[in-house]
Amino acid sequence: MVAIRQPSHVVSLISPAADLDLDLASGQSEHLFLRFNDINHLQDGLIAPDEIHIRAYLDFLDSWEGSRPLLIHCWAGVSRSPAAAYIAAIARNGASCERDIAMNLRAKAPYATPNRRMIEIADGLLQKQGTMTAAIDAIGRGSDTAWGSSFSLSAR
Repeated sequence: MVAIRQPSHVVSLISPAADLDLDLASGQSEHLFLRFNDINHLQDGLIAPDEIHIRAYLDFLDSWEGSRPLLIHCWAGVSRSPAAAYIAAIARNGASCERDIAMNLRAKAPYATPNRRMIEIADGLLQKQGTMTAAIDAIGRGSDTAWGSSFSLSAR
């Protein structure tokens, strides 16, 4: 996807112990690594997404000017990266778009089950008063999928 999309910014949402070797040419892309487990509740021995992770992600989004794609990936492409794509679209599209963007996400990625903890944290940081979380809850759990599917979501 890096070669095909040629993004200016890449976000890697991976587990703390995962190895990752992306073929990014030096200087081609800004790259944010966020390492946490794909969990929705605190669990002993695992790292849950937290406010520090999501704040770092939102700050990184502020550095993306949008002329070239933003590429977001996780291990399976089902939970963390769809959550991050949804957060980016909300952050970039402004007010009262939460439900429409969630429905668009469902249409583009029927298998997506966005990480709810990531959504709840972003909902608070973006001062959406629960509308992001409610919109994701409304689209429900995604369908079964083969790992590694990709989709595009407009984030203006």
